[in-house]
Amino acid sequence: MNFILKKKLKYYTKEFLKFFNITIIAFGFIIAIILIKYKPMYKVSISGEELGYVEDKEALDETVKEEIREGTTKNIDEITFNQEPEYELKLVNRTENTEENKLVNELKEEVTVTYKYYEIAVNNTVIEKVDTSEEAEQLVNQVKEANSEETIDLSIVEKYTQNEEEVSTSELEVAKTNVEQTVETKVEEIKQQKEEEERLNSLPSINGIKLAVTPTEGRITSRYGVSSRIRKSTHTGLDIAAVTGTDIKVVADGTVISANYNGSYGNLVKVDHGNGVETWYAHTSKMLVKAGDAVKAGDVIAKVGSTGNSTGPHLHLEIRINGEHVDPQDYLYNN
Repeated sequence: MNFILKKKLKYYTKEFLKFFNITIIAFGFIIAIILIKYKPMYKVSISGEELGYVEDKEALDETVKEEIREGTTKNIDEITFNQEPEYELKLVNRTENTEENKLVNELKEEVTVTYKYYEIAVNNTVIEKVDTSEEAEQLVNQVKEANSEETIDLSIVEKYTQNEEEVSTSELEVAKTNVEQTVETKVEEIKQQKEEEERLNSLPSINGIKLAVTPTEGRITSRYGVSSRIRKSTHTGLDIAAVTGTDIKVVADGTVISANYNGSYGNLVKVDHGNGVETWYAHTSKMLVKAGDAVKAGDVIAKVGSTGNSTGPHLHLEIRINGEHVDPQDYLYNN
């Protein structure tokens, strides 16, 4: 009985293997026929819209990005698809034209390119742009080393943009020259500012008002407090003789109170400087300002003349504090 069962089992096993082999051969034959006529490819779509077919999806992505890199600047930081392509494996007739170049061009329109560059700023003002952080650091270190004693703020700002036109970087040597020139200018400005501060600190002042300039150049002919046959009282100001038409400058910032003819003073310009301080400019041949005008120290406000009670062309200068005249030589022409 066992012998018969074994014999049947062997028979059916052989038949099964024969059937299996035939099935495999047939399946392989079918596959071969399919592969002769068709090939596996990926259907590429974006937002459900079919764009075309490609054999290698990874290679497609890389081709798109590589062509963008070759056609634009070297400052590309990232290339991203606005919407990621969708890939679906399909069997496509081998005779069908896949037009991969067209597909690449279409996908290039679906990407966003982010660029990166580095700005060099001097005292928070952008002066130059360079391509890499290494270039930026090298430039800044070199310029700082050459100006180690000056308080110049050199900074590097990493910038990102999706507008290629903003990436107008310079070659390192060009950028270095421009930054160095800017720093030299800034250093000179700082020096001049310090000198000006020192000058202002050294200026004479009245009630906190700095007297920045002398009103005119000339010879002192009559000092404050002296008596004269042409005056009823002692002299209330300082007379400086000069050629008619010589510029008269206001000694400090202020506002013109009046500019008109005033008896023995002749043509008289009065300027209020604040803190109770006024300056008067008398006997002028011509007045170049009017009441209400704001003036800066050094502005020409009149011309030397001999109007009013005068024996010759000169400037009569008065300085008044809270209405009381004081000696101008305590503050100006004191050498």
